[in-house]
Amino acid sequence: MKATLRTVRLALAEPLRISRSTMAARDAVWLTVEHEGLTGHGEAVTSVYYGLDTAELERQLYEAGLDLGRFGDPENALRERPAGDRPPAVTAAVEAALLDLCGKRSGVPVHRLLGARSAPSARTARTIGIVPAERAAAQARSLAESGFTVIKVKAGAPDPEDDLDRIRAIASAAPRARLLLDPNGAWTSAQALQLLPRYAELGVEAVEQPLAPGDPEALARLAERSPLPLIADEDAVTYEDVRRLVGRVHGVNVKLAKCGGPYTALRIAELVEGSGTDLMLGCLTASTLGLAPSVHLADRARWADLDGHLLLADDPWTGIGGTDGVVRASDLPGLGVRERQVSREDAA
Repeated sequence: MKATLRTVRLALAEPLRISRSTMAARDAVWLTVEHEGLTGHGEAVTSVYYGLDTAELERQLYEAGLDLGRFGDPENALRERPAGDRPPAVTAAVEAALLDLCGKRSGVPVHRLLGARSAPSARTARTIGIVPAERAAAQARSLAESGFTVIKVKAGAPDPEDDLDRIRAIASAAPRARLLLDPNGAWTSAQALQLLPRYAELGVEAVEQPLAPGDPEALARLAERSPLPLIADEDAVTYEDVRRLVGRVHGVNVKLAKCGGPYTALRIAELVEGSGTDLMLGCLTASTLGLAPSVHLADRARWADLDGHLLLADDPWTGIGGTDGVVRASDLPGLGVRERQVSREDAA
């Protein structure tokens, strides 16, 4: 097998502000694995939070590509799935490329390789960042008109009342939408106990990672007292993180880039099944290529937050939809996505 890399810049349609940062663009590194005339593709994106810059991603994926060369075929490589000490985002990109290639070789879509009988689809949340209430209302109204029924709202502004005003404005502009709230760890336990009842009164369905990560016991204690379901995100990175929280929080946000790929996500789904902890499938801001593996798992989740490609100014891949509020896996072999025409100036 032969592996090649390509790095592109993914610009957002508008900057996304969350409690800890504002992002306008990030780099994506595409891994292509070729064998006997067929190719499989995977994507990893840079992340300041997870300590992955462009150079590190390129180095790690280059080494992973060299390692794949010792396998005689992609099926064997996928069975062994050598992770080593690589970052989970790199392992996830390698798994995606191998699944894409194996699916094309066998003529079946990736969701079949992962055990699903039919092509999954899900109503995805669409994210609204920390913006003025009037802007949030306009965005929510437009999303509802486009077909979105789930809206995820970022919180964690310096003045908590600004967040509450944003939720009120969104609820008024899109009264039928289900609302999720994500402070990205901006609250203390005392703040959370004061704010959660107020958000419950406003009709928020669930709150994601209200407390700063690093103290999952505090999150579990808060979940016992919360009037709203609490979903762990930054405190639920690995399988072992989830194992410590299963049955103690109401949900866990599984992102392939943090857990290590589709197969670990499946193990987590099996772990939480019947425990009282529900599964959310989340993502980083990425292209359709980066989102596609999660969409092939969408039937396992209570909540789908798979809108990363919808936040881009120009998605360089296509194949999972989402502009009408629903992401859909394809029945085409592999991931079922294809690259749009990308200008040479965008490629590094």
